[in-house]
This record gives sequence, C-alpha cells and structure tokens, in this order.
Amino acid sequence: MKEFEMIAKTFKGLEEVLVQELLALGANNVEMGRRAVRFTGDKALMYRANLSLRTASRILKPISTFRAKNADEVYARAKEIAWEEYLGLGDTFAIDATVYSETFRHSGYVTYRVKDAIADRFMEREGKRPSVKVTNPDIYINVHVANETVTISLDSSGESLHKRGWREATTEAPINEALAAGMLLMAGWDGSTDLYDPMCGSGTFLIEAAMIALNIAPGIYRSSFAFEHWRDFDKEMFDTLYNDDSDERPFTHHIYGADASFYCVRATEKNIKRAGMSKYISVRQCRIQDLQPEMQSGFVIMNPPYGERLTTKQNTDIMTLYGEIGKALKFRFSGSTAWLISSNEEALKNVGLRSSRKIHLLNGELECLFCKYELFAGTQREYKAEKGSGFRKEKERSDSKAFKGSKPFRGSREKR
Repeated sequence: MKEFEMIAKTFKGLEEVLVQELLALGANNVEMGRRAVRFTGDKALMYRANLSLRTASRILKPISTFRAKNADEVYARAKEIAWEEYLGLGDTFAIDATVYSETFRHSGYVTYRVKDAIADRFMEREGKRPSVKVTNPDIYINVHVANETVTISLDSSGESLHKRGWREATTEAPINEALAAGMLLMAGWDGSTDLYDPMCGSGTFLIEAAMIALNIAPGIYRSSFAFEHWRDFDKEMFDTLYNDDSDERPFTHHIYGADASFYCVRATEKNIKRAGMSKYISVRQCRIQDLQPEMQSGFVIMNPPYGERLTTKQNTDIMTLYGEIGKALKFRFSGSTAWLISSNEEALKNVGLRSSRKIHLLNGELECLFCKYELFAGTQREYKAEKGSGFRKEKERSDSKAFKGSKPFRGSREKR
C-alpha cells in the first residue's frame, strides 16, 4: 500500500514516549516536534495508530501545506484543495484550528475563512454545499498555523484518543488517560510486578496500567473513529486489525488501588467493570495514613491533590498530607519504586524523601514534577552499602529515555 505523511498529536512532555510507540508500531521517517510527531505509513498503520497509541491525542493526515501572510491567502489556497475527493454534498464537517502566529491572532477567523473556502468551492461546482456540524460531523478537518506556515489535515481520530471509552464515572480533576499511560511507560511499568495507587481517584492509573500489562490496545473501547466515514475506508482491513488479539499477553501480578473517598472508590469500581479489568484490579476505601498494603513490594504511583488556590488552613493540610505520603512510602512500601506527580514543589519537599529522578510534565495547564523515589528500609548509606560497589544513584533528569517501547498494541475484548 502507498505510504503517506501523518502527524500524531500529543501532550507536552510525552513526545519521546510517542516516538518510541510509533517506532514499535512500524512507522517510518519518525520525527519529533512540539507536542507532535511526524511519521509516514500506509492506511493499515493509520488504523493501528488510532487503535494502539497510548500517548497520542489524534492522528492527522495532511492534505495541503502552504505559506500565507493573511486570511485572504488562507482562503485562496484552501479553495484550491480538491475537497470533493474528501467530502460529499450529503456529508457534514467541522473545522478545528490551532494558531501559533503573530500574523494570525484569532483561530476562529482562520476557521471561518477555511469554511468559506470549502463552501464556495462546492457552490461554484455543484450549486450546493455540505453542512457544518459542530458535534459528531462526518469529516473532521484540522488547520494548524505556525507563523506563516499553514497545514490543513484530515483528522482520522475524531474525538481525542485520550477518551478511551471505558470511563463511566469521573471525579474532580481526573488525570488525562494519555498522560497517565505516558507516565507509566516512561517510568518503566511493564506488568512484571504488582502495582499500587494509594490515591486512585477514578482509577485512571489502575486501568491504564492493566491495559499496558496485558498489552491491550486502548482504542478497542471506543465506539468509532473519524476515518470510518472517509470515502476510502476499508472496513474489512479495519475489522481484521480490530479483532486481532495475538499481541495480548498474560499478566500474573495484581494491581491495587485505594482512596479515602467513598465516592472515588465507587467511581473506580464502575470504570474497572466497564473496562473489563475486575480480574486484575482490586480497590478499597482507606486513608493513606491507615494503609496496610496487600503487596510486599512493587511499583507505586500516585497523583495526590496539589493544593491549588487553597486557603492558609487548607494549605497547611496539604503540607501535612504530603508528610503522611512520605511516611507511608518509607514505612509501608519498603523495597518498592514509587512515582509521584505534583505541581506543588513546596509540598513535594514535605514528602521527606530524596527523589532519584524528576521529569517535567504538564498536567492540564499546570507545570508539574513527576518524581521517582527508591524506597528502602534504614538509611540511604545502608542501602548503598547493601547494594555494593555496583550501586549508582540514578541522576535526576527531565527526559523520558528510560522508555524502551513494546510490541504493537492490538486486540479486543469484544469482537466487532
């Protein structure tokens, strides 16, 4: 099959992880950019990318790239595109624009001019035009402006890929599914140990960890992808890829979750059931101060409250909470490796443990540190002595080179 250029969009800090995912999937000419990775591949790879990439938000297929100095030039060049190859009169479409430019200040105006170009081209040729539909259109169109370079693409994903389809219940400020998966991958999670999230919220880390451990493609829970409405959609090819579970693998360990909130625990249980992961994940209501972990040692990850916009008393409570987190990690998870994300650097100091690695990430609009802690009994000096001359403290760094990739992620829980 013919190869073409694609762009996988992602979130800040996950670019290198996405590169490794694409290489593992068989993509060619992989090139990392700002919150995006360019690559080439055929139609089958585009389908697999939508099904299998854990850290991508959408897969775009560029159809025109040009330079423009004003909105009228954008209109003229957009009108030259053979839109009739992609759209029919009975189709609906929506346009999403992203602008990083001093020349073009308003993404809404760029969107308006591209819409006009499509409508006018059809009116001149057919006497009619396709309709705009903001929600659930047949065709999604993406416009990206960087300075004076304009790229117009077909969006093959539709709704953002981080919306897996398993989330039935939510809690306040749940962590993004793609970010959670990226954090697990860059932290080296592969399912070779037990895992514990003592502040599980709605269960995002738990479910994403289970899918990684079992090598289940995250896209199998979604009801549809935008490319299924394209004129060249190959249903037989897609169904074959969707139903191929040959890369799934057994998971012999267990994943545990806990949360102080009854509501969070109930939400997590609903999501676990919806994802079909009840066999692999257990969750209970418990404060971290009272936690007696079911596992002896393993992998610990958590996303505690950050304390944004709190009163002085509430801020004191957050500092106390982070101190309790530090005690729990040191005395109840000895022998494990722990990872903790937070935007509150002062609170992180209150954990009272020295991190061996710090990764800068963006959680929503918040700049965060993703910190690694090697947990051991006694003092660090005793720990080093026990490890012997081969022990070397992993230096703090802000990259994600520890992620080694994995096999292509395909499979399904229910056949289409």
